[in-house]
Amino acid sequence: MKVKLNSAAACVFPSETKGGGRRGLTQQVRSRDSGAVTPVRRRPSGSLPAAGGDPGARAPARAPRPAQRDAAVRGRRTPISGRRGRRGVTVSAPRPARGPQAPDPPAAGARDRKRERAMELRRLWLLCCCCGCCPGAAPAPPSGRNPPAAFRESLNRHRQLNSLFPGENSTAVYGINQFSYLFPEEFKAIYLRSRPSSFPRFLAGAHTSISNLSLPLRFDWRDKHVVTPVRNQQTCGGCWAFTVVGAVESACAIEGQPLEALSVQQVLDCSYSNYGCNGGSPLNALNWLSKMQVKLVRDSEYPFKAQNGLCRYFSDSHFGFSIKGYSAYDFRDHEDEMAKALLTLGPLIVVVDAVSWQDYLGGIIQHHCSSGEANHAVLVTGFDKTGSTPYWIVRNSWGTSWGIDGCVHVKMGGNICGIAESVSAVFV
Repeated sequence: MKVKLNSAAACVFPSETKGGGRRGLTQQVRSRDSGAVTPVRRRPSGSLPAAGGDPGARAPARAPRPAQRDAAVRGRRTPISGRRGRRGVTVSAPRPARGPQAPDPPAAGARDRKRERAMELRRLWLLCCCCGCCPGAAPAPPSGRNPPAAFRESLNRHRQLNSLFPGENSTAVYGINQFSYLFPEEFKAIYLRSRPSSFPRFLAGAHTSISNLSLPLRFDWRDKHVVTPVRNQQTCGGCWAFTVVGAVESACAIEGQPLEALSVQQVLDCSYSNYGCNGGSPLNALNWLSKMQVKLVRDSEYPFKAQNGLCRYFSDSHFGFSIKGYSAYDFRDHEDEMAKALLTLGPLIVVVDAVSWQDYLGGIIQHHCSSGEANHAVLVTGFDKTGSTPYWIVRNSWGTSWGIDGCVHVKMGGNICGIAESVSAVFV
């Protein structure tokens, strides 16, 4: 691009300084006589050249094309090419100032809710992973299932259970625990493996030794230091064995023997009328102990392995505890008689319908728990009638992180969860 100057012995060519844009565009003037190069600033668009053709005058800039103006309005940097001299000239259109941001579209709220939902599921997943890593807690979920889907189903189930009777402060509370990654059918298949038995039961009042007692407002065998700590059956469906062993431990301690943790694995492996970790009946186990006069050894000698194994036999002279007999009862509609049996005979073995216990956190179970299919064996250690809702104190075998330090409170009266139908006691 040539520009006319005062001296005919000079030439002008455009150049681009570092930085580009309007400020970087200059012209260089070279004198033939001295060879010096003088940078000359281009005139902004619309200005006139200085009179007399001053070499420092600025040439008018070429007006941008309509398409380029549109691009500048949209905020794009569009190159504008001038006339070609020795070097190309490029001018970038300025980016317009950004105005106030437009409000988010309605879909943004849905995206935020979806993101929060995903984060919630992630937190729940991490919570259950932590539970699976803790000693005695449930293991990681099966590889073939979908834990997030089980979480979503659990959240919906908790919301429904907690909304049924919101005005009752003493009612049970349901929420996230170590079983929330399991679908209900998985939970039942793993943990609810106690089986009903056809052994005859005494009707309420048939046992004369428990008929003439006055009941205190509260009683708990744990306060007498004759109940061993809560254990964890893990993924072994051996609740029936844990409950039977717990009853034998307490019965021996009540009779003056030292409180010992006895072997659950021995009952799982050796009770031939049951199925080990695949399920069993407390009455079948009691019948085996009574008939065979088996001595239960210490847990340290025959430790729990959460799986079936070969039965180990011990000599008759080996230390152990045996039972003399047992009794079975049906206390439906007579739960006060059941409380008297608890005072007289010690902690009671019961088989309940524990499907709704998967989500239990605390409180008193008094509603949504049927007396239908008996599927889980637990140990009743006491009762409490001091409040507006009397309840049974029930020791479970799912570890201390479940429920109320491993226990559950079930309302007295009404045969809630079938707690009064299949009741057994041990004699030593």
